[in-house]
Order: sequence, then structure tokens, then C-alpha cells
Amino acid sequence: MVPQSLRFVTQSLATFVLVIVCTVAVYSPCVSAQSRLPILGESSDLTTSAERRLGDRIIRELYRDPDYIDDPVVGDYVQGIWQPLVAAAKARGELSPELDERFAWEILLGRDRTVNAFALPGGYLGVHLGLIGVVTTRDELASVLAHELSHVTQRHISRLITQQSKQTPLLLGAMILGALAASKNPGATQALVVGGQALAMQNQLNFSRDMEREADRIGYGLMAPAGFAPQGFVSMFEKLQQANRLNDNGSWPYLRSHPLTSERMADMHSRMPPGAAAAPTAAPAGTMEHAMVAARARVLSNPGVDTLRQWVAEPQGTGFASLPANRRAAVLYAAALGSNQLRDAQGARSAARKLDELARNDPAAHRLARLLSAEIELAAGDATAALNALPAEQGAPRRPDLALRTQALLRLGRAAEGTGALQTWVATHPRDATVWQLLASSWQAQGQPLRAVRAEAEAHAARYDYAAAVDRFKAGQDLARRGGPQVDHIEASIVDTRLRAVELLLREQAAER
Repeated sequence: MVPQSLRFVTQSLATFVLVIVCTVAVYSPCVSAQSRLPILGESSDLTTSAERRLGDRIIRELYRDPDYIDDPVVGDYVQGIWQPLVAAAKARGELSPELDERFAWEILLGRDRTVNAFALPGGYLGVHLGLIGVVTTRDELASVLAHELSHVTQRHISRLITQQSKQTPLLLGAMILGALAASKNPGATQALVVGGQALAMQNQLNFSRDMEREADRIGYGLMAPAGFAPQGFVSMFEKLQQANRLNDNGSWPYLRSHPLTSERMADMHSRMPPGAAAAPTAAPAGTMEHAMVAARARVLSNPGVDTLRQWVAEPQGTGFASLPANRRAAVLYAAALGSNQLRDAQGARSAARKLDELARNDPAAHRLARLLSAEIELAAGDATAALNALPAEQGAPRRPDLALRTQALLRLGRAAEGTGALQTWVATHPRDATVWQLLASSWQAQGQPLRAVRAEAEAHAARYDYAAAVDRFKAGQDLARRGGPQVDHIEASIVDTRLRAVELLLREQAAER
């Protein structure tokens, strides 16, 4: 006969297992979890499709977060670092063709001022503006992206979930032993349960530290093939070590989820060629372009009105003229953008003119200065001046240029001039919700409501808001049924086809909840 206390614990264990399954396997409906409980100790990784679905669910919520920001300038700069790293991972065999095809490989920016980046399931990465604002070279930023990329290519999230499932027998065993010992020694019960939990947690910490070391080592190997200085890893760790002096919780090394920063620095030093290891400061110095992007990240992270005013006043300081050119460019950029956010068009234009003169001999930096001038003129209401300020087009437009030019043309009533470039962009970047929305505005301005509604629907679908996308596609169907000279029957057919596809995605999305 089973004692009453043990019967209660056994019932609790069944509930505990069900919760674990629903938590770990959040990519599948929990209503069916009871029929597919895994055998205790079974080890099976997430499939790539399941991991992608899990990432899609998480990313859908992040798109709704007020801290999410789609800044074309910062995003374009980060992509310029990210894409060579992805290409290097493919060339070295770290990124398999299956993962390359199934995962999203998207980077989301957040306004958070903390120095952080993170990998999500399904090939999504998050980067805080605080990180971009702190790093002094593109090599340091590349080291962080390479580290996070390696977490994804090595399937660390899938492996972590598998490892968590392996800890379940330890916890269950400790709880059962604790129930059996309860009648004899209550103190032993608590010791057994807590001890089992501690052992499981320690195994998990060890596994997490091993994954961090693996991401460091594989990420380091991507740096040189991607065109970045591997020394960026060491200088980035030095920054982390300085930050840890302020934020460290004092845990012993074996109680941390990450290896000690000093250990990671030593590991990276040991992998450098002898000459580079002896002179870790040999990494390339920061560029003026990077200094300006970092300044933009700091301003866009919402530091507060008082901080913005300090940055606006900094170029008038006595020591400004003695600063290095890159530092002066960053100060002027922050002053111009800060003035723009404070609605001071005159102050923004003044700082932007000085920045333009300083950056004139650096093509990459000068391009950023021209984009900032166009942004300031748009905010001041002078769309013609904004168009004139944009960099001269050389080949296909880049995303920041495309966005600013479209906004200026819309205000001037010349939307038709920018439609072709927008259509070309979404053809190769179908998940760019911002450009889809610009295309919707452009079609609306040209008296093409059906095309505008379809573009709005595609913008919602790109953010995984399938319910809103279905609503807009149905609105497009209603427009097409009413007919009229503005109805394009080919566009109406596309709307019907896309509606059926997105309705299927919506049903799948609803089934996962």
C-alpha cells in the first residue's frame, strides 16, 4: 500500500513532468503533450523546423515591444558586419545548407542601453543599442556577432533544451527519495530534494559554460576569413571585464553560467599568432564611420532630455578642438541628432554642416553625414532640401537612402518616382515590413488602393501578425469585388493567393498557442 504522502508526491510528479514538457516544447501545442510524453532520459534535439517555429513565436512578441527599433542607418551598418560573418561560416562549414535554408538570419535592434546581444531560436539575433554605443571598432562588434552566430550554428539552444530534459530524472529521483525518507527523517527529505536540484543546476551551469567557450572559439575562427581583426575578441573582453567590475555579483567561477572573462581573454590570447598575442593592441583603430554609428546608437537609446542637451552643448566645450578627428565626428553627430530630437532645426543644421566638412575626405563617414542632413531637413519640413542632401546614387540604393528618398518624394507628391526601387527591394527582401509600409504609402498616393492594401498586408505578415494580414487581404478582396477602373486583375489574383497562404499560417499559429 502506498503511503498517503508518497501518493501525493507521485501525483505532483505527473503534473511536474507535464509542465516541463509544455515549457521545454513550447513550439508544439501543450494540449497534446500528455499523449506524447517523452521517456525519461530520452535525448532528442529540436528539429530545425521546430526551432524556427519557436523563434518565430518569440520574435513576434519582440516586434511588439516598444523598445524594438528599426533604424535603417544602424541596421545597415550592422548588416555590413553580419553578412561577411555568415558567409565565412558557410565557407568554413560551420553553417550547414539546412540551417542556412530553414533559419531566418535576422537581427533585431533594441533601445536598451545595456551592453548586450543575444541569440534566439531559429536564427534570430538581438543587439542592444547600448552595445553598439560602447564598442570602439567594427572588429569588437564583429566579435560579438560572431559569438552569437556560433551559438546558432552549433544549435546550442536545441542542445540546451535536450540537456534540460536529461536533468528531469535527477529531480524526480531526488523527490521520490525525499518522499520515502519523510516518515523517518524530515531533515533528510529536504537535503535530498535540495541536493538533487543543486546537482541538476550545477550540470546545467557546466553545460552553459561549455557552450560559451565553444561559441568563443568558433566565433574567433570566423573573424579573419570575414575580414575582421581577431584581436577584436580580446579588446571586447577587456571592455566586458571593466563592466564586470561594476556589475559582478561576486559568484564563484563554478556558480556562473559564463566562464570568467579573464579565462575567456586568456583563451583568445592563446589562439593568436605569437606576434599578435604579444601586441594585442595591434587591432585596427576605430574608423570615423564607426564612431558616428556608435554616436547614433547612443542618441537613439533614449538617454533623456538632460543627456541630449549635454551632447548638444559638447561641441562648444573648450577641449573639443583638441579631440581626435573620429571623436570630434562622434560629438558633432550626437549634437546634430540630439538637436533634431529636441526640435531645434537650426542647431541640428549647424552641427550637421560642421560634421559634413570634417567628414568630407572619408567617403563612408561623409555618406553618413549626408544621410543625417537629409533626416534633419525632413524633420524640418523641407523635402526638397532632404533630396538634395542625400548621397549621390551609385548602383542599387541602400536601405537608409531608399527610406529617406521615399519619404521625401511622398511629401513632394512625386511618389511614382520611388515606386520601382521599392518594388525591387521587397522582391529580394520580402520580410522587410518597413519598406512594405513605405510601398503601401506610395501606392496610396498614386491612387492605387488595391496595391496599397496588399502592401499593408505584406507588412503585417512580415512581422508574423497573420491576423492583421488576413484582415487587410480580405479588405483587398472587397475592393476587387467592387470593381472600377483602378482594379488590377493580376493584383487581385495575387491577393487571393496570398490570403489563402496567410490563412493557413494563421491556423498553424493559433494551433501553437
